[in-house]
Amino acid sequence: MITWQKIEGALVFLIALAVFIPLDIGISWWLALLVFFAPDLSFAGYALGNRVGAALYNTVHVYALGVGVAALGYWFDLPMVTGIGVLLFAHTGFDRMMGYGLKSVEGFHVTHLGRIGKDQ
Repeated sequence: MITWQKIEGALVFLIALAVFIPLDIGISWWLALLVFFAPDLSFAGYALGNRVGAALYNTVHVYALGVGVAALGYWFDLPMVTGIGVLLFAHTGFDRMMGYGLKSVEGFHVTHLGRIGKDQ
């Protein structure tokens, strides 16, 4: 099951890149890269405890957030918002492909795809 979720993540990542590359959202490649990795800053929520950390991390690492932001950008003809949504979607797929899943309140290293880190 986990292998399939990693494959699904890889496909989501590749499809999102295929959608993003031809978009002209008016930002440079390095800024797009920063936006792509920005959701990982949500791990800072763990400074407020496992419950808050997991909730914040999981909120920004679900496919629905990227799809929703992209849809709003498309609906309101805001290309940059559309592009940001696609990058959020791509980020979540990338994380799943790498084996990083949604976090448990047990701690950062416990995910729906299993344990991550050196203690796996």
